[in-house]
Amino acid sequence: MDLKQTIKDWMLPIAMLTGASLYLIYDALPEPVHRAGPFLNDLVAVLQPLLIFAMLFLTFCRIEPRELKPHRWHWWLLLIQGGLFTLLGLGTVLLVKLFPGWGSEWKVLVESAMLCLICPTATAAAVVTRKLGGDVPGITTYIVLINILAAVLVPLIVPLIQPMAGLTFWEAFNMILAKVLPLLMLPCFCAWLVRYLMPGVHRKLLKWQDLPFNLWVVALVLAIAVTTKAIVTSEMSWTLILAMSAVSLLCCIFQFRAGRYVGSCYKPRRPVLKSSGQRGRGPCHPRHESGGTTSEAKGWGERSERPRPSALKAEERGREVRKVTAGQSLGQKNTVFAIWLGYTFMTPETAIVGGLYSIWHNCFNSWQLYRHNHRTPDTSE
Repeated sequence: MDLKQTIKDWMLPIAMLTGASLYLIYDALPEPVHRAGPFLNDLVAVLQPLLIFAMLFLTFCRIEPRELKPHRWHWWLLLIQGGLFTLLGLGTVLLVKLFPGWGSEWKVLVESAMLCLICPTATAAAVVTRKLGGDVPGITTYIVLINILAAVLVPLIVPLIQPMAGLTFWEAFNMILAKVLPLLMLPCFCAWLVRYLMPGVHRKLLKWQDLPFNLWVVALVLAIAVTTKAIVTSEMSWTLILAMSAVSLLCCIFQFRAGRYVGSCYKPRRPVLKSSGQRGRGPCHPRHESGGTTSEAKGWGERSERPRPSALKAEERGREVRKVTAGQSLGQKNTVFAIWLGYTFMTPETAIVGGLYSIWHNCFNSWQLYRHNHRTPDTSE
């Protein structure tokens, strides 16, 4: 068995186990070692944004500005995330009014589900999407859109269930945008400066195809270590933690499945027909341009058109690309942001659900990458 391929197949589980083990080993060490805790916390707080910046910078280097444009499936995903978040929020308000003695633990679980739903797409999702053969510009566009939607909806809905004393809508809106937009816009701006002002450097950066993924693996080790710390040091009952784990798992399964379903409903805008070099007319037109169909004789001298095998293959491939991209857009979350959102705007106990969700979506990503690597040859190298 090829050791290199085995490590690649199990890279994410190895990273997750490494992150959990690092914290557990640190926790078991003698008390004097724990004095380094504040320094390590500060180090992780600096390293995580730097790793995300580097990942996004290298990802944006591969995207032309004109490729960042909305697709129809983006609006469906925004409706799913925003709509369910709003419904849960309003439903919670109604239940609290109808049943004033409604348990606080149930409220924590509902808020946890709301966090899992409204949490924006992970910046690292573009790296995984590329590994899976998806549409990187498509998911990058969605990352920007969902961050803006979250910045609008969270200040509108959360005060209804968790009053924020002295915090206005615009203050909360600006807090959220200040948290996410610099980390999105700065790498984008830098990448496009390099593309147009330093083309030689840009060409060299494009050769480092696996570097964004490797950076993400390092970031994952840190994220899982932080999650393990949050679980171990939590004062919540294990019953509530297990219930929150179940909620985050259900949200994870639902969002990946819903995203993949929405993506499967759309053809590529212009599927490339390799055999003829022609392009299709887009998702609204079942008929392809010349070279994409063949004529089939029917009775009474009539003729009907059906897609060539090459057109069918292109359409099938396009749907798979959409499935992967929409699934990652809805399912892979910025869990660091979810933790911050929980601490800042909701019941503090809900912050742990971001870490729990990160375990589930990375388990699913591990399975997807393993299946993809063994189904198709790795063309990313």
